Amino acid sequence: MRYALFGSTGLHVSRIALGTMTFGGAGNPLWEGIGGLDAGAADHVLGTALDAGVNLVDTADAYADGECEEMLGKILGARRNDVILATKVSARVGSGPNDVGASRYHVMRSLEGSLRRLRTDHVDLYQVHGFDFLTPIDETLGALDDAVRQGKVRYIGASNFAARQILKALGVSAREGLARFISHQCYYSLAGRDVEHEILPAAREEGLAFLSFAPLAAGLLSGKFDRHGTTDDQARRAKFDWPPADKEQAYDAVDALRKVAARRAVSVAQAALAWNLAQPGVTAAIVGARRPEQLQESVGAADVDLTAGDLAEIGAATTPAVMYPAWIQQQAAGERLPVAG
Repeated sequence: MRYALFGSTGLHVSRIALGTMTFGGAGNPLWEGIGGLDAGAADHVLGTALDAGVNLVDTADAYADGECEEMLGKILGARRNDVILATKVSARVGSGPNDVGASRYHVMRSLEGSLRRLRTDHVDLYQVHGFDFLTPIDETLGALDDAVRQGKVRYIGASNFAARQILKALGVSAREGLARFISHQCYYSLAGRDVEHEILPAAREEGLAFLSFAPLAAGLLSGKFDRHGTTDDQARRAKFDWPPADKEQAYDAVDALRKVAARRAVSVAQAALAWNLAQPGVTAAIVGARRPEQLQESVGAADVDLTAGDLAEIGAATTPAVMYPAWIQQQAAGERLPVAG
């Protein structure tokens, strides 16, 4: 396993992180489509990850309606201190009017619930799962800062924020002397490259760790899907068509991945993950799995070194259009340099 510095914390995290969204949810059509693993199967996947050197494990209070955290806490057991344990808050976790969001009330209440389910006295990374348009960011950061000072949280992070929102949060933390976000977790894959416009550059400039979730677009880039259909009707993407993607463009990416993967003697999924990890600013890719062999394949991507030509060939299939003001700044960039003579 290869490791990378986790933003400006001084921590080293595995370049492949384990996402646990597949843990729990049996009997619920939504969560069964994503995973639905029981404790025994989840323990096998977790053990495979730890044996491979994975040290970042990501979950959320909303996954499988809390069962995911509960299962993870149980199977981690004495291995708790072997991992950097990350969870999230703000997604809906109940039917009540305040069972959602990033208010002080909900953050503090949810943290206690996560600690209880995870069977630990602290969370290493506590992430705001999504931006709350109704709660001032000052209030959210104040509650998170209290949790850090109480020793219940080591670091805080964000997920699914716009660039302007993450930058505002960092400004508030600096102004008020509060704990600052040290990471940003976002959807990033060859089939979803929106973060390249503003979010990923902002993370690089501010020294934030960047975590890619769904780097295989929930299986769309695994090699099991193409224009002719799928080789696995039980695959997650076949049951749960999310995140949204331009399918034709994604299949163009799969075509390019297959060519590069064949040259490098790796799988399509490994080539897709290696491309993701090679992008400037990406700290780790979060992968989930139903079976240990799936996870072993993903972990192998950390050791795949693609050439600049490989990366260009793969990336060309889904290169996003340059958006304003980037294109006008690029046009004017040359004028900033001295004129020869």
